[in-house]
Order: sequence, then structure tokens, then C-alpha cells
Amino acid sequence: QVQLVESGGGLVQAGGSLRVSCAASVRTFINYPMGWFRQAPGKAREFVAAISGSDGRIHYSDSVKGRFTISRDSAKNTVYLQMNSLKPEDTAVYYCAAQVGSDAWYPTLFTKYNYWGQGTQVTVSS
Repeated sequence: QVQLVESGGGLVQAGGSLRVSCAASVRTFINYPMGWFRQAPGKAREFVAAISGSDGRIHYSDSVKGRFTISRDSAKNTVYLQMNSLKPEDTAVYYCAAQVGSDAWYPTLFTKYNYWGQGTQVTVSS
């Protein structure tokens, strides 16, 4: 059973930085299309960033573009989300997910992701 495990969340002041990680339990699994989503209390799950499988295309939501960076280290079976210039509205539980077996890349559609981590809390204080 494949597991995705997020880590690196925490409390940071507005304007600060944080990096969250997502490690896969199965070698090379991280080479599938991967995405980061977030969910704040009382709100729907929201797309944040995604990286495609073989060619490494990247897509960001408008709300994080220019501030967040998604990357992948295949040797470590890990995907990262570097978050800079954090704002209080970035506060949420951050989830990583893998899109396995899809016929195309659907970066923003959470229904196309079939493996999810348990989430890591990111809190940005004002």
C-alpha cells in the first residue's frame, strides 16, 4: 500500500517562509504527477500547485503564484512545496496527492488524484 506522508508544517509569522515535504513510501512513486492542495476550516479543498510526471510541467494557483515553488527530488522520493511571503490567508491543512493512471494531466482537479497524504497544518500569524 502506497503512503504519502507530509511533514514540515508549523507556525510562522506573516512574511515568513516554510517548506513542506511529501515523501512516498514506494520508490519512484513520486515520479507520478503530484499536487498540493489545502483546506482551511469551513472552506472547500483548494488547489495550490502541481507538477506533471515525465516532463515536469508546473502549474500554480493564482493565489500562490510567485510566492510558492513546487519541486521534486526523485532520489529522495519526495516532493516539496517551498512557501515564501506567507500570508494569514495561507493558513490551512496542506495535503499532497498523486495522480496515478490518468489518461492526461489534470493539475487542478482533486478528483483526479487517487492517493492522498494525511495533511500537515500550516498556520500563519499576522
